[in-house]
Amino acid sequence: MDIFSYLNQHPIVFLSYVGILGLLIGSFLNVVILRLPVMLERQWRQECVAFIGDDGNTTEAATTTAFNLITPRSHCPQCQHQIKAWENIPLFSYLFLRGRCSSCRNPIPLRYPLTELLTGVLSLAVAWHFGPGWQAAAALLLTWPLNTLSIIDIDHPFLPVRPTRPFPWFGLALSLFNIYTDSHSAIIGALLGYLSLWSIFQLFRLLTGKEGMGYGDFNLLALLGAWLGWQHLLAIVLLSSMVGATIGIGMIMLRGHDRSIPIPFGPYLAIAGWITLIWVEDLFQFYLTWMGIK
Repeated sequence: MDIFSYLNQHPIVFLSYVGILGLLIGSFLNVVILRLPVMLERQWRQECVAFIGDDGNTTEAATTTAFNLITPRSHCPQCQHQIKAWENIPLFSYLFLRGRCSSCRNPIPLRYPLTELLTGVLSLAVAWHFGPGWQAAAALLLTWPLNTLSIIDIDHPFLPVRPTRPFPWFGLALSLFNIYTDSHSAIIGALLGYLSLWSIFQLFRLLTGKEGMGYGDFNLLALLGAWLGWQHLLAIVLLSSMVGATIGIGMIMLRGHDRSIPIPFGPYLAIAGWITLIWVEDLFQFYLTWMGIK
């Protein structure tokens, strides 16, 4: 009996395992969300120094202090208290510590347990929908980066391109085994996904002299096209527009968001892509029924 057969016979074990794994991954994603933008900024500064030379005013860019996803150890930003293992258990440590640092008692941002909870819930949704198998495993490997990129884009806002470059290739590799789509659809999806947003970007810049979106958005839609096929690109774009309009109107009404401040498009693409991955067939059937076609 292979592992998938065992998990199919014991769905509670499978869901419990994926739920716990999702919480642990969510804890790690907090580190990625916090440190990856800083790592990229340091890398860009170092590349600038290497290109133009150090004029004596770029010591910050040329810093050699180790800073990555492992070093330095996680610590409280207020008192520099190093986080112990028992203080880093997803959700439970936050509840046990009552949302405060064990040393200085300063509040721990609520976003940390929320990110862990969101990652756990999304992971459970994937496991529930696909069940044990390669589709669920691959969907989890797509869900976690989409979650990470969305939060980074909301925070800064910018959508990192370099860390996502392997994922379109991963989607193309999956298409060789028809995991979500065939290779023909995946290749066209990657090309069409990138070129469609790139063309809109160029046209908007030509007409207005402004940049309406970033290159990370092109790469993200290419990624989704490679994973899901060109047939789903229109649904992703339309769904992302609906999600963006709903959230944007809600932010303006509830929080008084300044309409002149641009809202990043990346998170809406990521949300739409994930919904399409999980529920595209259900949404399509609902649309046909609503239109009276079927």
